[in-house]
Amino acid sequence: MTRQMSGTHQIAIGKNPERSRHHNRRVVLDVVRIHGSLGRMHIAKLTQLTAQAVANIVDELVSDNLLMEVGRLRSGRGQPPIQFAVNPEGAITIGIEIAADHMVIVVLDLAGQVRSKEIVPVKNTTPEHFIPRFVGEVDKIRGLFKSKLLGIGVVMPGPFEIDGMTSVGPTTLPGWGAIDTAKVLSEASGELVIVENDATAAVVGERLFGAGQAISDFCMIYFGAGIGLGVIHEGTPFRGAFGNAGEIGHIVVAPRGKQCPCGQSGCLELYASLHALKEKLREAGIAASEFSDLEALHTANHPVLRAWIGEAADYLSPMVSMLENILDPETVMLGGAMPDAIIDDIISAMHHLPVSVASRRARSLPRVQRGQTGQLTAALGAAALPLFEVVTPKLDTSPTDIAHNTL
Repeated sequence: MTRQMSGTHQIAIGKNPERSRHHNRRVVLDVVRIHGSLGRMHIAKLTQLTAQAVANIVDELVSDNLLMEVGRLRSGRGQPPIQFAVNPEGAITIGIEIAADHMVIVVLDLAGQVRSKEIVPVKNTTPEHFIPRFVGEVDKIRGLFKSKLLGIGVVMPGPFEIDGMTSVGPTTLPGWGAIDTAKVLSEASGELVIVENDATAAVVGERLFGAGQAISDFCMIYFGAGIGLGVIHEGTPFRGAFGNAGEIGHIVVAPRGKQCPCGQSGCLELYASLHALKEKLREAGIAASEFSDLEALHTANHPVLRAWIGEAADYLSPMVSMLENILDPETVMLGGAMPDAIIDDIISAMHHLPVSVASRRARSLPRVQRGQTGQLTAALGAAALPLFEVVTPKLDTSPTDIAHNTL
């Protein structure tokens, strides 16, 4: 069991038996990624591996271009220790979010830095039209970057393989319900493709690159076309038994309310999603197909948008309270394909949150806050999925001070 402590960061600890070698590689890469650069002895102390095991693993990772020497650290008497850092040029990953009307493409280097980002409109997301487009984008990136491609993360709206929900309605992707997406895209591109639902990928993106970097347990309500939930528990994403955890969009919040394509009435995404906002604007004769249109409407303080913000806050407030009572997160974030200013106003309108287990006087974080990664969050999480497979360990963790101590 792990615990997040003030001023500390959870890192994985190594296992000295040889059978754990792959895990130990991940442990070493992860601790170096967190600290920026470290010497072998410091790595051994933090990972609880033997000095010889660390020396062997570091040499192997340098040989594979995943780590690099970055000089010596002056630390008193004796020969200064050689420092090692993650080699940004060692490899790249690609993250692609497939939404109902656009595609977000992100390229990360091994250090987790964004090397390329693009948001492009897509008129047809059916498999027969999208797959050639997907292959073309991957080929273009291969031509731009000479580093090894570790893999591709692809995210799309969930839920997956659920009768009456998958590929049903305007917030989903038609034609993908009966397809093994990871297999089809892997075969088409010739690369490892990992598929995840958009809300889970978004919370991974926020955990690695945004407001969740120092938070071990938090929830993220994600605005895609619909609305979903990502959960980070003890530093890692919680997916559920079948990868569909967090499907809050089809929780009924208004019994006998609007009819949902899933067959129920009064689902949350009919009231508090990007699609719901655009529907309300369309009913008022206002076209808002682009992100910039929403920003302009907010700047103009448009009454239809103002009314929707209040309505969304009314439906989301009890949802936040329910999540707090069930999951006891440190905080709940809101983020995704919605302008930051609109998300800020939704949070401001949630000023009377229901009482929950989060109603504590002593809090280091607000009950609700906005994520920091914006429109890129799901694609960042997608690109991080292959990175997780190479860099992130999956076994025991140990709290350690994140400050750069010297040995």
